[in-house]
Amino acid sequence: MRNTAPEYGPNWFTSVMGTGIVAVAITGLPFDLPGGHVVAVAFWLAAVGLLAAVCTVMIRRLRDDAVLPLRHLDDPVLAHFYGAPPMAILTVGASTMTAGPTIIGPDAATIVGAACWILGTALGLLSAVAIPYRMITSHTVADDAASGGWLVSVVPPMVSAATGAALVKHLPEGQFQETMLLACYGLFGLTAVAGFLMLNQLWHRIIRHGLPAAGSVPTLWIGLGFLGQSITAVHHLGEVAPGVAGDYGHALSMFALCYGVPVWGFTMFWLALVSALTLRQFRDGLPFAPTWWSFTFPVGTVVTGTGALAGETGLTAFAVAAGLLLVVLIAGWTAAVVATAALFRGAGQTQPSPYPSGPPRLPGHARFQTS
Repeated sequence: MRNTAPEYGPNWFTSVMGTGIVAVAITGLPFDLPGGHVVAVAFWLAAVGLLAAVCTVMIRRLRDDAVLPLRHLDDPVLAHFYGAPPMAILTVGASTMTAGPTIIGPDAATIVGAACWILGTALGLLSAVAIPYRMITSHTVADDAASGGWLVSVVPPMVSAATGAALVKHLPEGQFQETMLLACYGLFGLTAVAGFLMLNQLWHRIIRHGLPAAGSVPTLWIGLGFLGQSITAVHHLGEVAPGVAGDYGHALSMFALCYGVPVWGFTMFWLALVSALTLRQFRDGLPFAPTWWSFTFPVGTVVTGTGALAGETGLTAFAVAAGLLLVVLIAGWTAAVVATAALFRGAGQTQPSPYPSGPPRLPGHARFQTS
């Protein structure tokens, strides 16, 4: 039996995202959950530990193999997951600001959140530009190559928009706050347009060519991350806009509802569709793979987005939906942990990873067919 033990890749940062988002989702619920804060703190600390562990592995692997990132970037699937490290950093920053103040104090939590936001935003903007550039100039992309993973490279600015809203009030009033607010709306717009373009490509792929390889089916859930995070972002920004943006602040606040409710409807459609497709694939065989972490962060953003709409409208229906989606998130996180444990104990050795470290680089040729 060939050994296919998990190898390091940027996709492993999704475990940090998927764990940290549980803390953010619980603290953002529109109702009090008994013992919720303790659970949120536990997930926050777990996310911090995972980030440290994954970064340590990354440093060690780079020390042993300095060209590893280049091989990853040559892989037309794995390259997109270089959007995961900045999102992992941003998620740890957000969970620190929501679950961490009672442990490390509000000032320290804000400092950590701001540092994570600056680093995560810089890396996220680099990912959002560099990876599509790499697609255009170095990858051979077949008609049936689109996957949910394509969204990972362009979603980080949306996470920055959502998490940056909490930092606006900590800046000096006037130009600084207003600039930060509109910068976050700019980040929102970047991902909103790019994300819908990518989602259209994914829709075209599954309608024309059917499901991707079994191990990649969970990546269809990544579309929820883009949609849910966009709802969350406009809500958080809309909350601070009236006190920062002057005359047009109220319009930005209303935009949160005008955008959020229709997109939430489409999000529920996408959730139902990918759930049905995943269950179908599960019956036919769904191998353990790092892609199972796609069941976590994307669903978590839908929880935060739904909770935001519950707070905005005061409707019980949204509050109930947020609670039910939290159950789905916990189930997805549990499934991802089980899948990861199975991979590391060798249960998945007969299934090749859908995210290999990349084919050997050929002299003078860095384009790889994805079909």
